[in-house]
Amino acid sequence: MHAGSGPSDREPDSSARPPLVRELLLVVGLFVIYKLGRQAANGHVEEAYRNADRVWDLERALRLPGEGLVQGLLLHGETLVRVANTYYAVVHFPATLLFLAWLYWRRPRHYVWSRRILAALTGAALALHLLFPLAPPRLLASTGLVDTARVYGPSVYGAEPASDSLANQFAAMPSLHFGWALMVAIGLIAATRGRWRLLWLLHPLVTLLVIVGTANHYWLDSIVVAALLAVACAVLPLRSVRPAGAARRTGPATGGAPTPTAAARAAGAAAPAAHAVAAAHAVPAVHAPPVGRTVPTPGVVSSYAPSAARR
Repeated sequence: MHAGSGPSDREPDSSARPPLVRELLLVVGLFVIYKLGRQAANGHVEEAYRNADRVWDLERALRLPGEGLVQGLLLHGETLVRVANTYYAVVHFPATLLFLAWLYWRRPRHYVWSRRILAALTGAALALHLLFPLAPPRLLASTGLVDTARVYGPSVYGAEPASDSLANQFAAMPSLHFGWALMVAIGLIAATRGRWRLLWLLHPLVTLLVIVGTANHYWLDSIVVAALLAVACAVLPLRSVRPAGAARRTGPATGGAPTPTAAARAAGAAAPAAHAVAAAHAVPAVHAPPVGRTVPTPGVVSSYAPSAARR
């Protein structure tokens, strides 16, 4: 993050940084709510499989590419599959936490904005998990896809999805893996000024290929979460920074226009009188004579006049 931060010598606005203890409690609380919400959406097994069939058929009706195309690329080598499974298992949470920590210390204003967006996005996703339980394509036999995590490892899910007490495997719609990764890229692009900052988009791109190639998500899971993120960014825009002293230069009665102070008005009223006094006491300017000419004084001229007449 540091390499592409652009003006790295710019001091962070410490006044925009919220208290650290409060933010830690808030982030931990949101994470607990996230885990409890996913668990609350668990148990709707039959409905989750019915919705999976509907989503799969809808994707084919929309002519979306098959998820098997991406998985076929991964299955060319066991090492590549294991790397993809590891990326899915270990990058999601640490990358998001590192992103928030860096923003907190270096870009506090962007941190507050990103935290709000992530909270809103996660809340909307949990609501969809409750309203629309969905089995991932790796659990749907009709897709012909391989559960790469179970076959090649590592896996973060239990062997029995219906009785998994650690994670809700029927919360595929929408994909928070992709939603959080996309927000990380958007937040870093907004907070940095380097010429290569668009490369942060590689994170959500790789995440998208991983979640689809490992058969943990459908294409529509990512499309829906991207739409939710767009709505969240529109409703909660990043606030611009007002220049220092702007509040002092503007007055509430004029709608933001500069308001003259009492001292300024008094100075303006006294200006004409000051000019008049200065003019009355002005000393006439004495102009120097041209070079080579002598200005005669009264006494000298009278004494030398006869001499001049004789010549």
